[in-house]
Amino acid sequence: MASEDELIEQRLAKRERLLSMSDAYPARVSRTHTAAEAVRAFLDAGEVENQVAVTVVGRVTAQRVMGKAAFLDLRDQGGRIQLHFRRDALDDFEHLDLVDLGDFLEVTGSVFRTRMGEVTVAVASWRVITKALRPLPDKFHGLSDIEARYRQRYLDLIANERSREIAFTRSRVVSAIRRFFLDRDFLEVETPVLQDHAGGAAARPFLTHHNALDRDLYLRISLELHLKRLLVGGFERVFEIGRVFRNEGISYRHNPEFTLLESYEAYADYHDVARMLEELLAYVAQDVLGATELVHGEHTISLAPPFARITYRQALLDHTGIDLDAHRSVESLTQVALERGVRPDEGASWGTVLDALMSEFVEPNLIQPTFIFDYPTELSPLAKRKVDDPAVVERWELFALGYELANAYSELNDPVDQRERMAEQAAKKSGGDEEAEVADEDFLVAIEHGMPPAGGLGIGVDRVVQLMTGERSLREVILFPTMRERQGERPHEHPGDAGDAAEVDAARTDVSE
Repeated sequence: MASEDELIEQRLAKRERLLSMSDAYPARVSRTHTAAEAVRAFLDAGEVENQVAVTVVGRVTAQRVMGKAAFLDLRDQGGRIQLHFRRDALDDFEHLDLVDLGDFLEVTGSVFRTRMGEVTVAVASWRVITKALRPLPDKFHGLSDIEARYRQRYLDLIANERSREIAFTRSRVVSAIRRFFLDRDFLEVETPVLQDHAGGAAARPFLTHHNALDRDLYLRISLELHLKRLLVGGFERVFEIGRVFRNEGISYRHNPEFTLLESYEAYADYHDVARMLEELLAYVAQDVLGATELVHGEHTISLAPPFARITYRQALLDHTGIDLDAHRSVESLTQVALERGVRPDEGASWGTVLDALMSEFVEPNLIQPTFIFDYPTELSPLAKRKVDDPAVVERWELFALGYELANAYSELNDPVDQRERMAEQAAKKSGGDEEAEVADEDFLVAIEHGMPPAGGLGIGVDRVVQLMTGERSLREVILFPTMRERQGERPHEHPGDAGDAAEVDAARTDVSE
């Protein structure tokens, strides 16, 4: 069996022969039908042979040469169609030996159905429009190396129908989300990716440098603080779907850059936002899947409203027997965590220990969509305190299949309270907590001009796509996930190791915190 280098040499020689006859890389083609359209036109014409003339283009994905005839499969974005080449009908039939799997062709001919029942193009003329120099993955085994699938997603999309389905589904999910908000008179906006302060979430940011200004800037970790500035400016309903960046670990549930939706609605609270999210997820499921029930592994998930609701305190009590009100000091909470096998990092704050307990014992059990309401104030520096219990805030997170999908607050709009809480967060950061909130003076000045009561929502779009597609790993629904550099790897080196197979979970900061 020839090595890859030998195959490339053979293809280069074929390229030279093609170029000696014509342009093997033309700038323009003359497609009249996609593969699916060609089939549909033939069916609509009553399957009369030689009545439907088409010109189709695409990649060759299969070849069967049988002396005086050849059958090739041509695939475009929407489907596949078979091609029939006959020696007695084509002067350039012998040039088919210059065609390899992976090449792109332009083919003109009429459509018919073979005796085997397959709709096929009887080729009248053809040409190579791109000569591929590297061989494709094995047709029968697809691209099974998980490292290569993620690192060379283009090969994955060629070889694996499922990967193409996920990509299309993702696009439909995002479109449905956008349509939902636009239909409710939300204004779609764009806010800066490069920021002076990376605020709005508890996460480590990426740092970059602007040469012309000679100053450091951060890649945003959330969309929140700029969207709230728009509420101050008089917009009452705004949303943004955008990439955010968090300088943390990589796992099947975490990627350093991901797609986040945030919306803010003036004169609404977190109960209003919860009802809206129920409607949104049901709408997206119905639009994309045609149903509000979906199968995810061994579970059948219902997205029909209403979802289950439980308070943070009660959820922890039910699953661990720990009453957080009885353990208000970090020492006391750490002790009960240790008794249950959870070992917080040295110097972990009370909120960090609490989050570790929830992550270990509560969240994995939340399979059906479940709202966890009323978070401790220490975990939510941007949410409004409950009037009847200032130790907790009007915040919820939605979980399904054991992971967070969304997060919402009744937004804090008291500028004095907000300044005090940001000062507390800044003190934690000075004390070495890299994920503590930063004090954004410009944002504080903005809300001192008056921000209306509002309900805010954050949704991890990648995780919604996971839910809708039944995929376990975030990497399956992100076309180009971040990968670890392999040991000794040079830039653009051919992949194929197992460097990312052992996935290390991040020090978790969830999608919409």
